[in-house]
Amino acid sequence: MHRIPVFLSLIFFAFAVPAFSGSDPVEIPKDVMSEKYWSIWNESVQKKIDADIEKYRKTNAEVVLEKIKPGTSVKVEQLTHSFKFGSNIFLFGMLDSDQKNKIYADAFGELFNAATIAFYWKTLEPEQGKPRYTADCKPIWRRPPTDPVVDYCESRGVDIHGHAIIYAFPRWGHPDWLPKERKAMEPFFEAHIRELAQRYGSRISEWDVVNESYDQASRGPVPDDYVYKTFKWCEKYFPKTVKFSTNECDLSWGPTPRYTQIARDLVDRGVRVDLMGVQAHLYSPKECAAIAQGAKIRTPDQINAILACMSEANLPIHISEITISAPSDDEKGRNIQAIIAKNLYRLWFSHPNICRITWWNAVDGGAVPNEPSTSGIFTKDLQKKPVYHVLDDLINKQWRTNLTVKPVDGKISFRGFRGKYRITWTDTEGTPKSKEIELKD
Repeated sequence: MHRIPVFLSLIFFAFAVPAFSGSDPVEIPKDVMSEKYWSIWNESVQKKIDADIEKYRKTNAEVVLEKIKPGTSVKVEQLTHSFKFGSNIFLFGMLDSDQKNKIYADAFGELFNAATIAFYWKTLEPEQGKPRYTADCKPIWRRPPTDPVVDYCESRGVDIHGHAIIYAFPRWGHPDWLPKERKAMEPFFEAHIRELAQRYGSRISEWDVVNESYDQASRGPVPDDYVYKTFKWCEKYFPKTVKFSTNECDLSWGPTPRYTQIARDLVDRGVRVDLMGVQAHLYSPKECAAIAQGAKIRTPDQINAILACMSEANLPIHISEITISAPSDDEKGRNIQAIIAKNLYRLWFSHPNICRITWWNAVDGGAVPNEPSTSGIFTKDLQKKPVYHVLDDLINKQWRTNLTVKPVDGKISFRGFRGKYRITWTDTEGTPKSKEIELKD
């Protein structure tokens, strides 16, 4: 049994601030963005996004209800999303107060239904044979011991993505004690994979099997054909229900047929690749300021071209690492960050091949050195920024189906977002009834 930190027993409340239009209690002013920006993200683009969300993210349901009282109202309440909205959870238990740790942890379960846990081998096993799984291990910033994080995510019903089994970049990936000769590395690679599989089994639903293997020649020594071998070792040791991903490149690169070719080649060689991860980092605050002024950076046309290229691999796509920096650490800068995030999330969610979207660093200042300090959804003091409220409005309000319907011939019909639902009604004897269903693909 692993310990759950004391901060998890505290109780806090969260409030939602929807985004831009209608009767929203708080609005983010559109005029922080230039007319040129809105000419790119124009009404026609927004209508297509709305239509594609309706087409690709919802499905029809027909539910038979037992002994339904004629004319009664039936409540339809969505409980969970099938689509995964996540963030890395690298700061779990690592902030400087129980209150901050609780606010951070609560985001996983309240805002996010998925979490990416740090399994970088270099910091998971800095000393050979002494992996940092348990809560009593020496702390390392942004690399919390893994067992307590897994336990917490399971307790909140949060889907777990492991990142990454092999990251063949010496600065971040390989432990210092690992042999440098490629043949000598192989048994250590296999043993590492076997140990992770034995410890976590199916508790972790997905893994980045390899991370950023596209340009390995400039990174460091690895076993020959290590991507293929690593996937095959994963197939050998992990349960068949666990999904395997490759994580690579960035949306800023433009269409990258080479990455698609690599994924297809692995599949053609008999490797089980379940999804492809693609990063989406807007590190530079100046770049985000330029976007607000209408620079043609991450436009809908550019993003759709990249996704079309990746879709040729016929694999689901994970937007795996999202960084959107506020141009400045003030109200205007944070509002710009929120608007950029809203439009990107809407576009990604509307694409039929995207299955998962993951914000990278949720707290300002929580990134690695030399990365931006204003890219969180929380401030350094764990105050919720406008981007938090925008995402909360999208994920928990606009993209959830909650309605009341009338039965016809003992059944109800509705169209809703995929996920789990609770249906409640009153039967012919006046007894409250309920049942849970799941809308799937």
